[in-house]
Amino acid sequence: MGIYWKLIWAYIKIGIFGFGGGYAMLSLVEKTVVFDNPWISEQMFTDIVAISQMTPGPIGINSATYIGYVAPGNMNPELASPIWGILGSLLCTLAVTVPCFFLVLYCSHFIRRHHESGAIKGIFSGLRPVVVGLIASAAVMLMNAANFNPNGIDWQLWSSIAICLVSFLLVYFGLPVGKNKFLKIHPIPVIILAGLTGFLLFGL
Repeated sequence: MGIYWKLIWAYIKIGIFGFGGGYAMLSLVEKTVVFDNPWISEQMFTDIVAISQMTPGPIGINSATYIGYVAPGNMNPELASPIWGILGSLLCTLAVTVPCFFLVLYCSHFIRRHHESGAIKGIFSGLRPVVVGLIASAAVMLMNAANFNPNGIDWQLWSSIAICLVSFLLVYFGLPVGKNKFLKIHPIPVIILAGLTGFLLFGL
């Protein structure tokens, strides 16, 4: 049962110190659940990130729910049943959200009272580029072999890079529909299309 106390403590820390939202906290989550505590493998972590992207809700909470489900069974075969997994999911989800709830509640009250303060404006001016940097570090962190070439096959590496680039172009720029005109594509169709392409290339 010690695994549950470790999960709760780990996700309380992630909930308190995971600044910048789900993407920004990915590096902290990976360090905690892959390197500091080998509850899951790096390959499984990248799969969890992909699943969390596809399912509704914030990526930080979705990943906590999933990791809480699989980690107990990975560490102790006696806890591999769905009941223990659901317990882990509930505990991790609560541990990562409850601290955030009270922090945001207090901060929103404080900021509302002092939003004209020069000190508060200066703090936000310093935080904005930090959050961008954290999100950029998460993007770089995910550009690894587990995501792009888990089987060590060259054509799969280049196919993964092509899928990544095409997805980025479709979402950021869109499809050309005329002279200097682009139709931006919603991320959901891009995700579905990328999944079908991956199935045809790697799954058959």
